[in-house]
Amino acid sequence: MSPPGPESNVQSVPGTERTGPLATESAIDVSGLELVYSDGTAAVQGVDLTVPEGEFFGFLGPNGAGKTTTIKVFATLLSPTSGEVRVNGFDVRSEARKIRESIGYMAQETSIDPELTAEENIRFACEAYGVPRGQRSERVTELLDLVDLADVADKRAEEFSGGMKKRLDAATALVHRPPLVFLDEPTTGLDPKARNRLWDYFRRINDLGTTIFLTTQYLEEADQLCDRLAVILDGRIVAEGSPSDLKREVGGEVLDVELEDGPDAPSRAVTIAREFDAFADASVSETEDGISVTAETVRQHGTDLLVAFRDAGLTVTGFNIRAPTLDDVFLAITGEELDADDTEATR
Repeated sequence: MSPPGPESNVQSVPGTERTGPLATESAIDVSGLELVYSDGTAAVQGVDLTVPEGEFFGFLGPNGAGKTTTIKVFATLLSPTSGEVRVNGFDVRSEARKIRESIGYMAQETSIDPELTAEENIRFACEAYGVPRGQRSERVTELLDLVDLADVADKRAEEFSGGMKKRLDAATALVHRPPLVFLDEPTTGLDPKARNRLWDYFRRINDLGTTIFLTTQYLEEADQLCDRLAVILDGRIVAEGSPSDLKREVGGEVLDVELEDGPDAPSRAVTIAREFDAFADASVSETEDGISVTAETVRQHGTDLLVAFRDAGLTVTGFNIRAPTLDDVFLAITGEELDADDTEATR
């Protein structure tokens, strides 16, 4: 991404009043977005999306669904094949530089300079983003403390672990306090303590008015942070709503059953559950330890299903009835689980 203009061109303090082209009720407006690669691959197909100013928005999808492609269009790193996209009131085709001046972008791949120290990397980012000279030292100190790198401020980044490099990259993306920040799987590779520190900072800048657009492999992260979510599958948005709304759409409660009796036990249990009259409309799937049944009638008839398993010679080693999670939502919508250990392909 080319260096942005002076910080006076962007929102210097999250939550302050904006004027001119940035004074829009929507941080992101998308209509009919499509992107087709030169080999004919349709990475994004007919996406319509609006993200209001100040929202913490989550973008979920399996590997290769189009998440990273979409976010790169918004950040002007890719040009759309068709459709209309406006970011902070600016058109992605004709006003790309103005968009770059008004956003922060943290990619999956870190963009820090390994030959510079942590402090030098952040200071360089301050210069590139036009942070006023008199504010740079304070900003560098604040961000080093935020990402827990103050003790290694004078060490070159090439000596850092992957998680430390990710934290430093987060700091450089936030130096100019932009009104809109794109976070493409920002906490991948971080330990829980470092992840929680970033969560706290993201919440804080969002509370002050910064719009955040997040893609993540961690469904707990989306559930904890996001006001609203969209799920993209094969380049199309297939579900949208608040985490609680999406969970309600799954319907009912979830019965998790742990089974013994060998590798064919889950498939046998799935067959029994699907033929069980009380669960005719249930969502039934195999899990690592057994099966999962989602239905409105789980609490009333769950014990009857356990008896049916026993009568069929299956050994139940544990069970639990719970409310749906985003994992259940994702499985119901896409037919697969989101693996946080995987990294999404470029497309």
